Amino acid sequence: MVSILRTFFYLGPLFFAVGFLVPLTAQLIEASGWTPPFGLSALHCGFIVGAALGLPAQIRGRWI
Repeated sequence: MVSILRTFFYLGPLFFAVGFLVPLTAQLIEASGWTPPFGLSALHCGFIVGAALGLPAQIRGRWI
């Protein structure tokens, strides 16, 4: 149980990016009426933005 929690907290920035930033970005794209390029959906664009923000935070260990 402790190892599961330790893994969850270690991957916290990625979980935050997928659980919060991806839907937020997708909803902002939909609300603004913007059409993502290359035929991507708003959710796909949200995953790209979430990964672009969450992965460096995971690697560096901080958001700023």
